[in-house]
Amino acid sequence: MAFLWILSCLAILGTAYGRNCGVPAITPVITGYSRIVNGEDAVPGSWPWQVSLQQMNGFHFCGGSLINENWVVTAAHCGVSTRHLVIIGDYNKCTDDGKSQAISIAQAFTHPDWNPSTINYDITLVKLASPVTFSQFVSPVCLAGASGNFAAGKLCVTTGWGLTNSNAFFTPCTLQQTSLPLLSNAECQNYWGNMISDVMICAGAAGASSCMGDSGGPLVCQEGGTWYLVGIVSWGSGKCSTRMPGVYARVTEFRQWVDQILALN
Repeated sequence: MAFLWILSCLAILGTAYGRNCGVPAITPVITGYSRIVNGEDAVPGSWPWQVSLQQMNGFHFCGGSLINENWVVTAAHCGVSTRHLVIIGDYNKCTDDGKSQAISIAQAFTHPDWNPSTINYDITLVKLASPVTFSQFVSPVCLAGASGNFAAGKLCVTTGWGLTNSNAFFTPCTLQQTSLPLLSNAECQNYWGNMISDVMICAGAAGASSCMGDSGGPLVCQEGGTWYLVGIVSWGSGKCSTRMPGVYARVTEFRQWVDQILALN
């Protein structure tokens, strides 16, 4: 009954799992179709839900999104475990400015239907060992609701510390951002064929691309002044081609499972 009550209280468009979710204290500045590949630096602190998932030696391997003080959303293919660290509130991951928080992982919950062959259900929920401290640089994103409708052509934003060139040896120090238009799944199938399923959403093919190291990070869309997590960086061109759309796990399809995991844990 408690679980049903929690579900009944969830907003249709999104859930405020944290106070003032989806509204950064520092306003992002986005200059159209800049690229993560050869990209554009974000305004420091303007994406306060952006997470860097790191090995214990400080190596960044995936991104993620803070959805409340205890939970992060990332991609299943990132293979997150309790051996990894969550870094939140960072901007330049090559220096320590005292604004970031490093938190260990208590448990990782991967969607039971995750299929590495089809890359369907590419989502993992990460429970933090201790709650984050909200600040000007750390706050949660709102989750898109199961009934959320984000139409093809809408400009959204993805962020991360992924490679700026598929041949690069190192990921960038500073957080990168790019705006991308959403595609309908029918449009995306023109590029990727039957690899595109209902639990995926596509964006890009317009001079911008996510790349290796961006995996698990956010694709966010703004509605009414609030940013909603619509996609999770999942897969795309092996050469990070800016002429091919990136493919993201479709958050609206996972809301019931996310709500259930959070309610039971």
